[in-house]
Parts: sequence; structure tokens; C-alpha cells
Amino acid sequence: MAEHANVYPLRREPEREPQREREPQPEPRPRERQAQEPLWREVLGRRLRVLRQEQQETLSETAARAGISPQYLSEIERGRKEPSSEMIAALAGALGTTLIDLTEHVAGDLRRQMSLVPRASRTRASSTRPGDVLALAA
Repeated sequence: MAEHANVYPLRREPEREPQREREPQPEPRPRERQAQEPLWREVLGRRLRVLRQEQQETLSETAARAGISPQYLSEIERGRKEPSSEMIAALAGALGTTLIDLTEHVAGDLRRQMSLVPRASRTRASSTRPGDVLALAA
């Protein structure tokens, strides 16, 4: 006996509107990474790589002291992974620095990079002052 199955598409095509003359819409431009605010994980990763290379260490040496795999450390350094605060602290200790020193260096790097981003590309949230955020939280 043959079985019969109904197959339904996962996505349905939206119903098309009747053809009307419309003004051509400009194609949306892809976002350019250079014009955007830098991501914390990318700046952190670059800073960790600089610290490791200043000590002339391999990924394996630093990763072993931090208790992670060299592959994971590589992904952190390339800004592909967002490490937990515990992991950042372990990496800071493995590189002979403190979490506060590492954070201050990353914050300085972010400030320098933000000075290179055109003002029009910055988000509205970046124009707030640190006190504004604390006042809202209180």
C-alpha cells in the first residue's frame, strides 16, 4: 500500500500586489564596518592579542594558563566570541595584568576608535553621558 504525504512549504511567498507603477527605490547599502561603533569583543580581542604578543607567547601557552583551549582564545582574539567576565579575568591573570587594567586599556582603545568614527554614524545612545545612565538606574 502506497503512503501519501502532503508537503507544505515552510515559508509562503507574500501575495503580490497588482502591478502599479512605482518610483524605483534605491537599493539599501550594506553597512560599512569602519563607519560603525566598534564592538567591545573586537576591541578586547585585539588588546588581548597585543598583550600576548608583547610577552612573546603562543596561543597555547596563554590558553593553558587561563584554562581554555587555544582555539577558543584565538576566536576571542579575533572578536568572534564574547567571553564571560570570569573568562576575561582568567585571561587577564594569565597575561600578568588585572581585570581593571585590562578594562581601562580596552576603554581607552574604544575612545580612540570612536574618535575616528564620523559623528553622523554614531548612534543616539552614544551621546549620553555616563551619569545619565546611572541616574536612570537609580
